[in-house]
Amino acid sequence: MVVVVIWMGTGIFIVQEGQQAVITRFGKYSATVGAGFNWRLPYPIERHDTLNVTQIRSVDVGRDNVIRATGLKESAMLTEDENIVEIKFAVQYRLNDARAWLFESKNPQEAVVQAAAETAVREVVGKMRMDTALAEERDQIGPRVRVLMQQILDRYKIGAEVVGINLQQGGVRPPEQVQAAFDDVLRAAQERERAKNEAQAYANDVIPRAVGAASRLAQEAEGYKARIVAQAQGDGQRFKLLLTEYQRAPQVTRDRLYLESMQQIYSNVTKVMVETRQGGNNMLFLPLDRILQQVSAGGMAAAPEAPAAPVPSTTAPPASSSAADAARNRENARGRERETR
Repeated sequence: MVVVVIWMGTGIFIVQEGQQAVITRFGKYSATVGAGFNWRLPYPIERHDTLNVTQIRSVDVGRDNVIRATGLKESAMLTEDENIVEIKFAVQYRLNDARAWLFESKNPQEAVVQAAAETAVREVVGKMRMDTALAEERDQIGPRVRVLMQQILDRYKIGAEVVGINLQQGGVRPPEQVQAAFDDVLRAAQERERAKNEAQAYANDVIPRAVGAASRLAQEAEGYKARIVAQAQGDGQRFKLLLTEYQRAPQVTRDRLYLESMQQIYSNVTKVMVETRQGGNNMLFLPLDRILQQVSAGGMAAAPEAPAAPVPSTTAPPASSSAADAARNRENARGRERETR
């Protein structure tokens, strides 16, 4: 009886935290138990295998071993445009199903995990061009390989979960024979990108200023248009009013227009020659600029004469002491001119 109790006691076992124990009965799967005290039928009826399901495991993919048949390294892979790149990366994974890990594959770590990783990366790289794999989409290789590899592991029920794909330093590179040429290509691509960025920055600086200048010119043109149209409308309205006044009193309107025109003309000149037509070619010279200077200074001196033709008897009228007298003299000169006509 004691022997039986001792033999039954050998079936007690402890599973540590983060582990799972797979119990088999006569070599056939029976159950999976978690952490804590557990009991099974003593050996040789049942036995258990303990696996750590929280441990992060790692396997390297892409070795430098040269394959004799091709002369290339195991890390060499073919791209979509029929070029070759070398890829090295590490797969990090952990177990999520102890039963599947033990019973679905003979050697899961070597035959399945590594094979699944190589299959996934060859498929991903095989759908990429060489230049994109080396530069533009290099960072996307790891996530794509992880998704595809997890699909393969789930399809074969390996019981493993891919945690991450880490590309090693220089993990994606061309073969050594063409490394220098590809370095030149990468430098040219970087220079092209730098030139594009500079051009974009220049465009971002010039275009807003050009748009602003164009908007300013458009607004100035609109303002000029509005001003000219308003002025033309005002001139037209004034002409209509003037026509009405002319129809009522033609002579008075003609005289008023003449006087306004002469006033506008004489206001922009400094010297006036007046033909008398009484003594041959005698003319009067009125230096208006000096007359105005004397008036503003309060002087009473007469304006000097500078006849353009001989003036034997007629002299220039004396300057008045006020602006009213000067205007009166100009009106008298205009009246004499009209009388001679």
